[in-house]
Amino acid sequence: RRRPAKMTAGGAVPAREPPRSARSRWRRAAGGNNGRPGSRRSPIIDVLQFAILGGALVWLSLRGAEAMGYRWQWYRVPRYLYRAAEDGVVWGPLVKGLFVTLELTAWSLLLTAAIGLTVALLRLSEGSMVSRAVARAYLEVVRNTPLLVQLYLFFYLLAPIFGLDRFWTGVLALAFFEGAFGSEIFRAGIVSVSRGQWEAAATLGLGRFPTYRFVVIPQALPLVLPPLTSLVVNLVKHSAIVSAIAIADLTTAGRNVIAETYLSFEIWFTVAAMYLGLTITLSLLASVLERRLKRAY
Repeated sequence: RRRPAKMTAGGAVPAREPPRSARSRWRRAAGGNNGRPGSRRSPIIDVLQFAILGGALVWLSLRGAEAMGYRWQWYRVPRYLYRAAEDGVVWGPLVKGLFVTLELTAWSLLLTAAIGLTVALLRLSEGSMVSRAVARAYLEVVRNTPLLVQLYLFFYLLAPIFGLDRFWTGVLALAFFEGAFGSEIFRAGIVSVSRGQWEAAATLGLGRFPTYRFVVIPQALPLVLPPLTSLVVNLVKHSAIVSAIAIADLTTAGRNVIAETYLSFEIWFTVAAMYLGLTITLSLLASVLERRLKRAY
């Protein structure tokens, strides 16, 4: 209840509300913006949900294999990951394929960032209508055609003209595809920087390029990092499509091992686990980088 207003010579003065207790302050903090307790979910619940979902998938897989009369042979899988030799550890075909996937993803990510930032700046250019039209046409073509079709166009049309091998053909196809989505992420981050920052840079006499380099991009980078994390994860998953042009990535290595051993379930589960471990690791690294950027800026 509010205390009644005190009467003074100048009129009624509203009395102050009594201080909230420590428990009520804790409930408001736990409730977020709306102040309702319990709206922030505990991470233990997320872990339990993930464990239940994983257990359900494992149970369904076991039941399906049992219904098919499949005989599990997990003891044969480790030799395709690594084997011990006299001079050290010899990596198996699955781990070698993982290394190719990492290299493919790294080069594709660098080109994706360069293409995405360039297209975003072209779309935001105010003096050239041609630049905006070219960027818009690139976005519409890439985002509205399948990645597999683009990969075949790069492999059968552009690769013979420029003399590209299979690896760099896959890198360019992935980079041009993901760069279209990365450009929208960069553009949204640049537009979200307040207009006052642009006006302050103009007041200091900075040109367009120094304004982007020293004022806009450093402030937009922490904003675009979370969606860029999803872009990197999608890039890792989409890299499996390069197996269509016989690049020796993780998916291709898994298919070759299955053709040799007929261990379909074991190998595909192993390949899926390797992709899952890679994407989770990238997400954790991006979270650490995001926290550091927030403290820096």
